[in-house]
Amino acid sequence: MVDLNNMINMMNFEALATIGLGPAMRGQLACGVADPDARLMRLVEVQRAQWLLHDGQGIHTADCAPALAHDLRAQGESLTVGDWLLACPGGALGWRISCRLLPHSQITRRVNDGRCSDDRPGGQRQALVSNVDTALLVMGLDADFNLRRLERYFALVRLARVAVVLVLSKADTLDAAPCAQRVAQARAVLPADVAVLALDVRQPSAAVALAPWLDRGQTLALLGSSGAGKSTLANTLLAAFAGAGQRATGPARADDSRGRHTTTARTLLPLPGAACLIDTPGLRALQLDVAGEADLGRVFGDVALWAAHCRFRNCRHLAEPGCAVRQALPEPRLLNFQKLLRESGRDGLRLTQRRALRAEWKLRSRHAALRLQVKRESGG
Repeated sequence: MVDLNNMINMMNFEALATIGLGPAMRGQLACGVADPDARLMRLVEVQRAQWLLHDGQGIHTADCAPALAHDLRAQGESLTVGDWLLACPGGALGWRISCRLLPHSQITRRVNDGRCSDDRPGGQRQALVSNVDTALLVMGLDADFNLRRLERYFALVRLARVAVVLVLSKADTLDAAPCAQRVAQARAVLPADVAVLALDVRQPSAAVALAPWLDRGQTLALLGSSGAGKSTLANTLLAAFAGAGQRATGPARADDSRGRHTTTARTLLPLPGAACLIDTPGLRALQLDVAGEADLGRVFGDVALWAAHCRFRNCRHLAEPGCAVRQALPEPRLLNFQKLLRESGRDGLRLTQRRALRAEWKLRSRHAALRLQVKRESGG
């Protein structure tokens, strides 16, 4: 083990900048000790039993040191695309990951696959991407357009304190008037500082429109439902920078414009001379990693703003008299806020508590069904 200064002096920061190395990560290298053979690399794809790492010059295959794997499991974490790692030559695959640098940002969700049998609160936290500067939320202007889903995706990103750009794809499928109407609807549910772009993501003009966010050293993540045009946009951006290789895309379903999950793994794609792009699959389930109303208040700023004017300090914005939130907000937006709040409340319950709550709901449903049946039989 030696002072990191020697290792830092040997690093090719010019090459590492091409895969998104910025000041936040460089600052972490100024302290601590490490193996003199360790090299700084970035995780670009997670496979079943191996990790693909990029050192700014090429791709390397690696496994994970048992000690690091143990520490990550103990913390309920795992290596995530976008992570900055230290890796040394060795291991069965050529390189071995020995250390993960602390991410400056991480977009996470809650997952509950039903296999957890312990009594820990909520579902398991799953990191989707790490060290992201800007999230490109991609939503189609066709049947994929859904304001409630947009609010959920926006909350997902803002909870991670990551900047947001909304890309409304398939602008070529609508006439000017309905396109402008949907753009206005999307703007209405987002803060004023969020850029909203209606684009035909197949055209080179999409790369021009996104140029302000594609500076070298930046990392952008593509998020959205399947079929929204994420991989198509990735192809357009790759083609705009040195004609880089294309990623496979597939058609959306005709009935609802949803895709068929052509992208099956999160992958970091360097754009030569510009930013890095993380393409992600569409999420079948999107449960927020949120602690409660205080966290949601950072996302639904209008709720927090008007809540200060409610008659009662502990107003839940349901049926209380003098509720300023109910008077000020559109009902669909308030209902979505309350739905997300209920989800966060369930996340805070332990497994035994969630089971008891489900049993109570089932009992209430049966009693309601019986009352309805009795009412019908009595002719009431």
